[in-house]
Amino acid sequence: MARDRPRKPARISGQWLALALAVAVHAVFIAVLVFSLRWQNRAPTPVMAELYAPPPKAPVAEQPAPAPPAPPPKPEPRPEPVPEPRREPPSPKAPPKPEPRIEKPDPRAADIAQKAKAEEERKKREQALKAKEEREKKEREKKEAEKREAAAKKQEDERRLVESRERQKRESDALKAQAEREQAARAAQQRVEAEAAARARAEADYIRRIQTKVKGNVVLPPDMPGNPEAIFDVVQLPTGEIIDTILRKSSGVRAYDDAVQRAIVKSSPLPRPDRPDLFQRTLTLKFRPQD
Repeated sequence: MARDRPRKPARISGQWLALALAVAVHAVFIAVLVFSLRWQNRAPTPVMAELYAPPPKAPVAEQPAPAPPAPPPKPEPRPEPVPEPRREPPSPKAPPKPEPRIEKPDPRAADIAQKAKAEEERKKREQALKAKEEREKKEREKKEAEKREAAAKKQEDERRLVESRERQKRESDALKAQAEREQAARAAQQRVEAEAAARARAEADYIRRIQTKVKGNVVLPPDMPGNPEAIFDVVQLPTGEIIDTILRKSSGVRAYDDAVQRAIVKSSPLPRPDRPDLFQRTLTLKFRPQD
């Protein structure tokens, strides 16, 4: 803290400074006076003029008749004298300037300057501190913005990952459901085909049992040529009792057609099917003598 106290100027150095200032002011004043006097007392400019004398007269000679004198030559015009420059009267000497008053240095000036310097340094420190705080604030804001941006990006990535997983799961479930539907459709088709095949087998067995019973009652005519086919439509009741027989296609041998028709009527009641749903009110029966 001792070095911050202002030092008091020495009295002797202040006196020498005042004396030097006074000598310098007097020297400047004397130089100005000398320059002004030399400028006003310039030497006059010399004026030159040419003078011409008249020519001498000729001597008179004794002649019987004197000649008339020649006319004198005309004097040449004299050049006008150049007017001398007007000399301005010397300006009155300016009164000497009063000597500047040399003020004694204020012993408090150093203290004031030191305080002003300290105040300026304090302001500079405050400005530097404020600038540093502004930089730190901007850096914090930048880091926070980067953190928010990174968090938002991470959240967006997670959202996209969840959506991708959900989409994949939906696609997988859709494929699985489609496969299950296709498998179920195939199974149903297989069941239908199996049921149709079983029904066809059952129907074929049912028809075969009826045909077997009817053939057991057919009395073939003698000398039956070939193996002709006769087709009959048989109308029956659920109990198997025959209501009517209709010849749908003749075998070409009337005796064989009549024998088959008598056998069908004789076979009433017809065998009943193993499954009630196989019952048909109208049956189409085919008969061949050699089958």
